[in-house]
Amino acid sequence: GFTASVCGIMTAGVAISQYTFLSPLIQKRDLENLVIPAHIKNKYLSMLKLHHKRRRRSLPSLAGILRGIHGNADITGEIKYSDTTRQRLVFDMESRLQENTEVTMAELKLFQTAAQNPSKPERRHHRPINNARVSIYWVEVLANGSNRTSLIDSRLVPIHESGWRSFDVTQAIHYWSKAQKKTPLHLEVWTEGERPGSYAAEMAKRVRFATQDPKENTLDKDMGAPELMFYTLNLDEYGSQGNCNSSPNSSKCCREEHFINFRELTWTQYWIIEPAGYQAFRCAGGCKQPKHSYYGYGQRTCAVMESAPLPMMYLVKKGDYTEIEVAEFPNMIVEKCGCSMDKIPPV
Repeated sequence: GFTASVCGIMTAGVAISQYTFLSPLIQKRDLENLVIPAHIKNKYLSMLKLHHKRRRRSLPSLAGILRGIHGNADITGEIKYSDTTRQRLVFDMESRLQENTEVTMAELKLFQTAAQNPSKPERRHHRPINNARVSIYWVEVLANGSNRTSLIDSRLVPIHESGWRSFDVTQAIHYWSKAQKKTPLHLEVWTEGERPGSYAAEMAKRVRFATQDPKENTLDKDMGAPELMFYTLNLDEYGSQGNCNSSPNSSKCCREEHFINFRELTWTQYWIIEPAGYQAFRCAGGCKQPKHSYYGYGQRTCAVMESAPLPMMYLVKKGDYTEIEVAEFPNMIVEKCGCSMDKIPPV
């Protein structure tokens, strides 16, 4: 039988291939001193959250089994370093995820402490600042000791309040699971002004988390230690219909995992800023052939029946300057596979 894994890869890359003419124009030097404007970052995050919401809703079994999703015990993180506006958190993930499970949601919980007698910067007719932007980045520690970061979540946090703050870090768990699973999970927390300007940046420094207290290098849960909570599905029980199983004797058409790492592809590593990679899936396996062939029709092959878009942040070269844009690229994720024949609808 004909296997369609190649077809799946081609389909996952159709949208990107339309933009490959951008790749040779973008050089590594174009990334130097690159600053992502706040409105671009916010647009990407809005599209990403809608994408995740749409994906979770599309899982055929998820809507009815939310109460049955297994919530794993909280993982307490360690503080690798911390300063006024940035901190690095490390989580030991070894043996935390069981085989044949899928992480459907992961949350990072940080405890915001009340600011003590903060000194207000001079207002000078500024508009009131009530929030600061807190962003979470996944940190990939490379073999040469350098780091690469990928934006995971970002939200506005009230400056004058305290309490637990939750961030969606599901994508970070997916990135980590495709990298070296034996290494810890590294996350960075950045605190910035809710809008451009030095006044907003100074006000943002009033947001403090328990992890930033130099006297509390070893926090426990009651003292505001960073916590990681994730929820998993048992794929043996709740696997999506049509996905490939682990049986070596099964060769029928199905959807299998296929992770694309943009940072490792030479033609995407410079012009695609976010995401660092994604689960594209692809179609694999064979299809039963009819006993009698019909004139003008080919064999039935395993092909993509349904696909989904992927939000992306990327660089575009326009003359002598480079712009950052955000858009949804169509046909990037294989949603469903099936057998089809030329000129005959799939079944």
